[in-house]
Amino acid sequence: MNESIVTSRGQTTLPKAVRAALGVGAGARIRYVVLDNEVHILPVRPLKSLFGALQHDGPPVPLEDMERAIAEGARDL
Repeated sequence: MNESIVTSRGQTTLPKAVRAALGVGAGARIRYVVLDNEVHILPVRPLKSLFGALQHDGPPVPLEDMERAIAEGARDL
């Protein structure tokens, strides 16, 4: 179990194992999410880190086709 002490200024140090698990280091940004009396610590990743996360096999889809599909989906709701 990892623990740290909160200073009088409300600061703490993330234990090395926690930093490693989150993949964060000096200067990294983290986000605190409080849910049901629990705090979840999440690393803040730059948007560009998502590049290539979605793969599409096949030819590019024209914007007009995407807009049409969105409109049809919204109409079905």
